[in-house]
Amino acid sequence: LSLKFGDVGNLKGLVIRFLLTTSYYQLSVQNWFGLHRLQLLYNHSIQATFNATRIYAPASYSYHCEHVSSLQRYDALLIPSSANDLSKLWEVTFIDFQIQGFNIEEGHFAYAKDCASFFSPAILMGLVMSLILLLVLAYALHMLIHLKSLDRHYECKASPAYFAQMKDNDMGDEKEPLRSSGNESYELRNQQFCKIYV
Repeated sequence: LSLKFGDVGNLKGLVIRFLLTTSYYQLSVQNWFGLHRLQLLYNHSIQATFNATRIYAPASYSYHCEHVSSLQRYDALLIPSSANDLSKLWEVTFIDFQIQGFNIEEGHFAYAKDCASFFSPAILMGLVMSLILLLVLAYALHMLIHLKSLDRHYECKASPAYFAQMKDNDMGDEKEPLRSSGNESYELRNQQFCKIYV
């Protein structure tokens, strides 16, 4: 598959060539296509060659990726084929890249297999946080299930105040001041009692 741009600046006859392969995989029971190599040509000669990695899809699908690039910050799906050629001098990046080599119908792309991984860092972080929250919830439910009510309930009440007649043997040290008036004296007592329910 060749994209011909013609003359671009100092580049005469710029062509980007995609070398696609197709193969049959018994495990998936269908044909798959893949981008094997990318070549940059200008001045009627090959100037740079990149090997493509992980760019493949079922033959009846198209392949889509937000970035297909030779740069490490975009996951470097294009790798210079040799250290001896000029490929290392080039930086190639395709944005919103979509390709389909076979089974094209009515000039439209088929359903796209996206390059986004199912286990990106954001998804992994979400899974880890969900696992932590589930563990906390399970621990809380475990504690609630095994929570036992108190075996004893204490209820303390104060009895109504009453006046009890003081006897001489209960007076102790205060016996003399209370008898100074010559009349019988009474002491206000507040008695508490507790009920224990078992």
